[in-house]
Amino acid sequence: VYDYIKHSKDYGIESSGQPNFEAVIKRSRGVADKMSRGVQFLMKKNKIDVVMGTGKLKAKGQIEVTGADGKTQVVEGKHVIIATGGRSRELPNLKQDGKKVIGYREAMSLPAQPKSMIVVGSGAIGVEFGYFYNSMGTKVTIVEFLPRVVPVEDEDISKELEKNLKKSGIEVLTNSEVLSLDTAGNGVKAKVKTPNGEIVLEADVVLSAVGVSANIENIGLEALGIKTDKGRVGVDKFYKTNVEGFYAIGDCAPGQALAHVASKEGIICVEAIAYAEKKHAHQPEALDYNNVPGCTYCSPEVASVGYTEKQAKDAGYEVKVGKFPMSASGKASAAGHTEGFVKVIFDAKYGEWLGTHMIGYNVTEIIVQTVTARKLETTYHEVLNSIHPHPTISEGIKDAIEVAYGEAIHL
Repeated sequence: VYDYIKHSKDYGIESSGQPNFEAVIKRSRGVADKMSRGVQFLMKKNKIDVVMGTGKLKAKGQIEVTGADGKTQVVEGKHVIIATGGRSRELPNLKQDGKKVIGYREAMSLPAQPKSMIVVGSGAIGVEFGYFYNSMGTKVTIVEFLPRVVPVEDEDISKELEKNLKKSGIEVLTNSEVLSLDTAGNGVKAKVKTPNGEIVLEADVVLSAVGVSANIENIGLEALGIKTDKGRVGVDKFYKTNVEGFYAIGDCAPGQALAHVASKEGIICVEAIAYAEKKHAHQPEALDYNNVPGCTYCSPEVASVGYTEKQAKDAGYEVKVGKFPMSASGKASAAGHTEGFVKVIFDAKYGEWLGTHMIGYNVTEIIVQTVTARKLETTYHEVLNSIHPHPTISEGIKDAIEVAYGEAIHL
């Protein structure tokens, strides 16, 4: 909203306004609390007992729960699903104190807006918070160890996003590493190794956004012999651990640490249990982790699924690639957001849709078209013969496919 106010003259509207950081955070937490209460309501509606406390696996079918008052009780069940989630990953040289050096949870509810912030890591979490604080007026510097921002995305996406981040006023340092932090003064001093030598950055706050660690310590895994690998609980395709009666889903399991992944894993796990006990009509399909959409909620938004161009070539595919710029989209022009593009990748031999990578206005809302089409094993032919409404952002996908197959008429 504040971004629109700042650029209202572009739309022929005279307006002004200043952000109230505390009020923005209060509204944000209010929305989150409302969703949380919704989950609590669903628990009651579906007659699910909720036991509050800290749990520890005790024995087969048993969890010992310690309440806030220190009292313990044992909760029993035939099947135990471990869904302990994750937390902000800590590096040895980036110890978090929750005040000057923070993780993503603290970043969601800071009591006051910092004048300056160093964000370590440029994955989805780092970029999203960097974008938010910069848009509110905080001076933001992003430090990324790898050669490009959002390193899991297609290289073309990284280049476009970095260009837009810099245009918005964010300083971006790639191929750079935070060597140490000094929190002795009022703010934080970060010694950073860059390609041009060591520098010292100063800021009010450092946000460590270098990934997620699974919450698997001190929950009783070792005593029961439940195997872990690379900091996650080992599971099969239906989320069974190596110990009968125990399962694991979400951030503590090996898949992508995303809410929509955890949700689907939970459904598959429970349906598999129900099928084995003849309480469910069919065995569920295993999750295809190469068809999981990823979204980054900054401006412009980033959305992707499937192979990047490099991954497709490395996998041995001969590819057809099409890119359609948002500057040629009528809807994007009307909305005043012409930055970005849609990029599609197809297998040249069979027409299989290998991946889609988008950066631009509202692209997180349309990535599911590719997810569904890939699930249905759709080729370029069916998509081009499906009428896309005009003007929409989604027709950019069709336009990009036309480019890939030499049928473009809008470029």
